[in-house]
Amino acid sequence: MIRTRIRTRFRRVAGRAAVAFACFCTQVLASPTIDLPGEAALARDTVGALFERIDGGIATLTWPADVRPVTMAQLEDQLKRPELRASIGKGGTIAVLYPNVAQPFRAAFTSMIQGIEERTGLTVRSYPVDARLDGAELNAMLRQNGTRVVIALGRQGLAATAALDRDINVLVGGVLLLSDSDNVAGISLTPDPALLFARLHALLPELKRVIVVYNPKNSDWLIRLAREAARAQGLELAAYVAGDMARAAQLYPALIGAADGRRDAVWLPHDSTTVEESTILPLVLRETWNNGVPLFSSNVQHVKKGALFAMVPNNVETGRTLATSALGMLNGAARRASLAPSRTLQTAINVRTASHVGLQLGYQQQRNFDFVFPQP
Repeated sequence: MIRTRIRTRFRRVAGRAAVAFACFCTQVLASPTIDLPGEAALARDTVGALFERIDGGIATLTWPADVRPVTMAQLEDQLKRPELRASIGKGGTIAVLYPNVAQPFRAAFTSMIQGIEERTGLTVRSYPVDARLDGAELNAMLRQNGTRVVIALGRQGLAATAALDRDINVLVGGVLLLSDSDNVAGISLTPDPALLFARLHALLPELKRVIVVYNPKNSDWLIRLAREAARAQGLELAAYVAGDMARAAQLYPALIGAADGRRDAVWLPHDSTTVEESTILPLVLRETWNNGVPLFSSNVQHVKKGALFAMVPNNVETGRTLATSALGMLNGAARRASLAPSRTLQTAINVRTASHVGLQLGYQQQRNFDFVFPQP
């Protein structure tokens, strides 16, 4: 008799748990967006509240009008369905195209994929692509898998989307510069000037002017953003046009020679013309060092060579941000037809250059940076 009562009570509690969990899953899957808890305490509170409602009895649960109770067996059967496991939203699946390159270059793309999977809570289908790709075969494969959104990483990933059907939405990540004429949405590797200038102001609050040399064909869209960002920080953006390397090589010595290291700084954006690595960069590094003018960059590699600081995208966070946009598209959000600069950034500092321009950074201050050069 006692065993029968225990068995009956256990079945009743299990039934309540199954129904409550089914209700919880249905509400989550039906939501237009899904925000995973960022703190462990929040996650514990959410789970704790759910099971308090179960333990308190089925009558305490709030039932949505369109939710029907299911048995545990039915719930387990639903969770085993491949289409449910393959996609959070009802609008299809997400696929990732990334360049088929060797390490260490591959690591940046795998980190972005890690961020995408963390945000979606799924193992996404990822396809390495290269110049030998059969576009028609890729398109057919994505169609077969129910793909509705493609996240294209890198130039090769973006190029591979040219063969896809138009009703497959495309998000781009891991690319540097795209002009306004490119009808793409996503995140550029180029750091947001607003965050660069905010970091500059925090390091050297007495600065009043930022000098930049740029090619409009490459960086016109970025300079427009930079002008607004400079005004917000109380800075003047002194932007000079150089259509070729020869003009850039003429401008830099004159501009840096006339600059005041206490009030002026030089910014190197991602611009293949005015920040050419073999000739222009050594020239700028030498002139700014000799004249005591702070130099900061959008390229973290320049910090190793002597720039004061630079900001670089956090690849995992970039993946998470792209995944959020992709989930929104699956749930009917409008596609944004522009490429945004990166706002999830890490910062590198060169302490030797900092000391050279009169900025002494102690150990505690250095801990505010993600990368410190020269490395001990």
